[in-house]
Amino acid sequence: MKKSAERQTIQEMLNHAGVQINGDRPWDIQVRNQKFYQRVMAGGSLALGESYMDGWWDCEALDRFFAKIMQARLDRKVKHSPRALWTIFKSRIANPQRRSKAYDIGKRHYDIGNDLFEVMLDKRMNYSCGYWKTAKNLNDAQKAKLDLICRKVGLTPGMRVLDIGCGWGGFAKFAAENYDVRVVGITVSREQVEYASQYCQGLPVEIKYQDYRALNDIFDRIISIGMFEHVGFKNFRTYMKMVHRCLAPDGLFLLHTIAGNTSVAATDAWISKYIFPNSMLPSARQITSAAEGLFVLEDWHSFGPYYDDTLMAWHHNFQTNWDSIKDAYDQRFYRMWSYYLLSCAGSFRARRNQLWQIVFSKNGVKGSYTSIRE
Repeated sequence: MKKSAERQTIQEMLNHAGVQINGDRPWDIQVRNQKFYQRVMAGGSLALGESYMDGWWDCEALDRFFAKIMQARLDRKVKHSPRALWTIFKSRIANPQRRSKAYDIGKRHYDIGNDLFEVMLDKRMNYSCGYWKTAKNLNDAQKAKLDLICRKVGLTPGMRVLDIGCGWGGFAKFAAENYDVRVVGITVSREQVEYASQYCQGLPVEIKYQDYRALNDIFDRIISIGMFEHVGFKNFRTYMKMVHRCLAPDGLFLLHTIAGNTSVAATDAWISKYIFPNSMLPSARQITSAAEGLFVLEDWHSFGPYYDDTLMAWHHNFQTNWDSIKDAYDQRFYRMWSYYLLSCAGSFRARRNQLWQIVFSKNGVKGSYTSIRE
């Protein structure tokens, strides 16, 4: 296929999304290297992301570009690259999220630099979707999310709470200070352990460098915020059994997770290679199948559109504060990170990704569970 034909093919596909090559609208792409067309036709989404990192194309509003191509479902029309197919194949025959691989995500993503996350996130260092129902800024949205979680599981003074994937300690500190509970947080990131331990100093909070499969203790409440995306479909049942084993008979478990509309076995090839290795988004069917026979489903709250707001706020912070951290990174990283944040924002805007908060009980709440949204 000649280059002119490859460009024509890509333009015909983009027409379905209302995107033009070298157009003058913010969501149109500007091609800087004519090899772009051949590269994307051969390599799919992985090549699209890598060619952007290499400066082969630009777009004034990447978030709007991705929202448009996701709404038009163009990602389903571009063939998978050999790497993407190999990633899917491996996930089906192997277990990329097995215990021996549990700490890879910490080393390759969460340990890349606290300075990056400090300038990007809110003041409590929450790396998950905020709750923007009445919030006007990122700090308020994240505080509202934390308080919503605490009230959904009915925290009362003296309770012992497990935070699976505790991050930099945002939830642990908030719950301990505002609800007088004791919190054990676990993470597979050494940087997060060090930061969270200092951040929560003086509070009844213990932060551990530990894989979830090693847990064997009893808690009144269990929280998991933005960690289930790293578990993998082959381990969903193992994860749920662990929660069941560690939850008190009258306990509640809240699962806060990004999710997809269909059941898959692997994530996008570019995301897997550069951002979240060995990750995948669960579907509703995968979650409920893993929980079946173990829990009673008490509440299911969907607010995926708020992740668009959260990601755009993160990107604004990242872009605004880039000069203060750029000596530790490089321009290719800047393009990679911007691509990550804005492509994800576009995906949530197009409703291709979801954000769910699901509350489970071990034996059913007596009377009934009261859903909380305010």
